[in-house]
Amino acid sequence: QMHLVESGGDLVQPGGSLRLACAASGFTLDYAAIGWFRQAPGKEREGVSCIKSSDGSTYYADSVKGRFTISRDNAKNTVYLQMNNLKPEDTAVYYCATRWGECRTTGREYGYWGQGTQVTVSS
Repeated sequence: QMHLVESGGDLVQPGGSLRLACAASGFTLDYAAIGWFRQAPGKEREGVSCIKSSDGSTYYADSVKGRFTISRDNAKNTVYLQMNNLKPEDTAVYYCATRWGECRTTGREYGYWGQGTQVTVSS
């Protein structure tokens, strides 16, 4: 059975950094795309970043370009989201999700989701 488990969320001050992890089990990341999404209270879910494991190609939303970096460790079957220079508007529950093949920016195209991890950016 396929599972995704996010970790690494925390309370951090503006300008700080966090690294989120998405650990996969029950399947290999080798041919999967892993996307990171976030949802803040009262807002729609937003696609943040994605990595296609087979060739390492990546996608970033304009709101996080230059601040967030997605990476993968296929040996650990884990995808990371390094978040630097965090802003209050980055506050949200962050989810990882997976689909076979290419990255997509809309959540409905992903079939498996983790439970989410809370990121709060506040002074």
